[in-house]
Amino acid sequence: MDFSLLQDALASKSYTNIADICDELMLQVAAEGIAFQDEWPYAIHLLGHIYVDDVARFLWKSIPSAVKEGRAEVVAAWKIGQRLWTRDYAGVHEAIRGFDWSQEPQGLVASFSELYTERMFQLLMSAYSTISVQDAALFLGMEEDDATNYAVQQGWIVEPSSRMLTIKKQPIVTEQKLDPSKLQRLTECVFHLEH
Repeated sequence: MDFSLLQDALASKSYTNIADICDELMLQVAAEGIAFQDEWPYAIHLLGHIYVDDVARFLWKSIPSAVKEGRAEVVAAWKIGQRLWTRDYAGVHEAIRGFDWSQEPQGLVASFSELYTERMFQLLMSAYSTISVQDAALFLGMEEDDATNYAVQQGWIVEPSSRMLTIKKQPIVTEQKLDPSKLQRLTECVFHLEH
C-alpha cells in the first residue's frame, strides 16, 4: 500500500489535508477489495479528522475491534475525540499529554495542541469579560503562571490580588463598501418617487 502522499503531507506539515488524504486512500483500497486492517494508520487518520474540527465518530465506529484493542495510540487518539465531543476542554489537553506519541503523529499532535489552545483562547475572549487565572489555565491546558503570561501577552490585564484576568476585547471591524452604481440607482429611485 502506497502511503507516500500521506507521508509527504506529514513531512510538509500540511495537517489540514491529512483527513482527506486518508479518506481518499481508504476508499481506493476498499474499492480494490484489499484488506488493510493491519497496516492502516488509524491513529493518524483519526487525528487528521480531529485536526480539522471533525470528532470522527463514524471513523471510530468503522475501526475493527481488534485494532481498537491492540493499538494504544489509536485509543489515545480517540480519547482526544471523546473529550472534544463532550466539551471537556481541560480533558482534551490531558488526553494529548497523557500519551507518549510515536514519531509519526508527534508533529500533528503538537500542531493540534497549539491550534486547540488558540481556539480556546478565542472562545474565552468571546465568552468572558473576566475569568479567574485558574479557570483560564484549565481551558488553555497550561499551568497558572503560563496561562497568565499567555493572556498578558495577548493584552489581557491580570489583577494579582484577586487572581482574575480582564479580557481585552478585540475591536470589531466592519467594513462597508459603497458601490457607486448602487448609490446612483438609489438616488434615481428616490428622485423618481419624489417627482
